[in-house]
Amino acid sequence: MGYRDDARWAPAYGAGTVILIAPALWNGFALLQWDTGGYLARWYEGYLVPSRAVVYGLILIAGEPLAFWPVLLLQSLLTIWVIALMLRAHGLGRRPWLLLGIVAVLSVITTLPWLTSILLTDIFCGLGVLALYLLLLCPGALTRRERLGLIVLIAVSAATHSATLAVLLALVAAGAVFCLIDRRQMPFARLGNGVLALALGAIMVLSADFIVAKQLVWTPGGFALSFGRMLQDGIVKKYLDEHCPVPELKLCAYKDKLPDDADVWFWGSPLFNSLGRFAGLDPEMEKIAVRSLIEYPGLQAETAAIATARQLIEVHTGEGVINKVWHTYGIIRQYTPHVAPIMRGARQQQGEIDFAAINLLHYPIALLSMVLLPLIVWLARRKTLPSEIGELAATVATALLANAFICGALSNPHDRYGARMIWLAAFVVILALAQRRTTRQDSVLGRPAK
Repeated sequence: MGYRDDARWAPAYGAGTVILIAPALWNGFALLQWDTGGYLARWYEGYLVPSRAVVYGLILIAGEPLAFWPVLLLQSLLTIWVIALMLRAHGLGRRPWLLLGIVAVLSVITTLPWLTSILLTDIFCGLGVLALYLLLLCPGALTRRERLGLIVLIAVSAATHSATLAVLLALVAAGAVFCLIDRRQMPFARLGNGVLALALGAIMVLSADFIVAKQLVWTPGGFALSFGRMLQDGIVKKYLDEHCPVPELKLCAYKDKLPDDADVWFWGSPLFNSLGRFAGLDPEMEKIAVRSLIEYPGLQAETAAIATARQLIEVHTGEGVINKVWHTYGIIRQYTPHVAPIMRGARQQQGEIDFAAINLLHYPIALLSMVLLPLIVWLARRKTLPSEIGELAATVATALLANAFICGALSNPHDRYGARMIWLAAFVVILALAQRRTTRQDSVLGRPAK
């Protein structure tokens, strides 16, 4: 029997799971956010809305009979499994208590347990990045069954949100460049596993959308979200001022009444509602966004760079975990009424969750961890650290940059978008320290380096 099947791992997995769902246990219910209701409602309402993937909605439906606790357990167990594989790939396997210790430390100093305890897709972005790293750069540390499991995890991760798919595509593209530079380090066959996983994710999206909405289409979003960022940066106002009146643009009549905040426009504007929301304005928002890209390339590049930089440092824990997520409350009361009393009694709904003190710790650690990634890459190149930890640091740094551009420049900067991935930087730092300590111990004891 291999160590993966050893009973010694059961306590570590069990205790790690409890740690990762501790916020939900304390809360008395899964944590909720504004977007939660949108995912849950897809099955019941039978139509698609922007950025609310049906795949994750179906995961919520599967866990709904038991008040969504199976969803939290799934998210936590997947996290522990991927971290355990990462430890083995970096020569730190056969140590269940190290696994538990790292999970515990990450749960104190990063946003990780708040991601595994919430009914939201965010945890899958970080897991997808680590799974893709393992699949492409550490296949020798994996069994065939584990490789298949990682392919499925990457596919599900990509299918839960288009932004996650875009981040993973960026990593595969970076892998393709690496493949052209050094095929021995990155063979085409290995890269093909990543492409296969993302293709499977795309099939999941189309299949789930067809099952629910009876349409073979992609989950909507795209240019509408980019329009929101351009609206916030003043580009939409500039375009309308220079081109209106134009009969084909309904927004010309309201160009001086548009808000300068994308969130207000999409989620709190009576004007947006009166003009038909996304269904009524999608073609017009797309037209303005595309034409603005063509007419103001310099301004677009400047504002996109600023938005990307802002997104890199907007990584505070807990954005949107408040006690006034009315849409989500309404969806739960309407479609899953048996869990509504439990939801109403949760601490979140009583206003007892405050992230101010938590972010006094999380935020500086997040920024410091991100800054240390290039240093780890440099130390690995100088052979001070193992080369594989340098590859991991480079992978995570690339993912953070891709995420910042995709969520900041193509959508709109938010702490939630940054927080969903920043825990990876802290994990890399902890892994580097653990490897460095192990190397020194091996040197003292005269053991060969792993």
